[in-house]
Amino acid sequence: MATIEECHAALEKLSDNMRSAEGDVRTAAALDRSVSCRITDLDVTFVGRMTDGRIVVQDTLQGPPLEKAQIRLTMTGDDLVALVAGELNFAKAWGSGRVKLEAGLRDLFQLRKLL
Repeated sequence: MATIEECHAALEKLSDNMRSAEGDVRTAAALDRSVSCRITDLDVTFVGRMTDGRIVVQDTLQGPPLEKAQIRLTMTGDDLVALVAGELNFAKAWGSGRVKLEAGLRDLFQLRKLL
């Protein structure tokens, strides 16, 4: 089972990947939105902001988030680490329910370029 530190590191790596992206992916990464990533098996939620092509984690909360972020991800720690490492296909994981992504319709259209 992935640790909180490994999950935080995976989010940092995802942020670095977004920052170095080009074209449509870079455009999608340029959204300015509140973000939460709920790690179900650890019962923690990383909350922060997607801004300037990065995800900035501002806090780690025990349990579910207190406020509803504009972009919300839910998954296990192992799935987060595997997604960022390229070992888990996002579309398949989303389609099977292993990963949940919730956002407004416009944001979902932009985010599909990232994922």
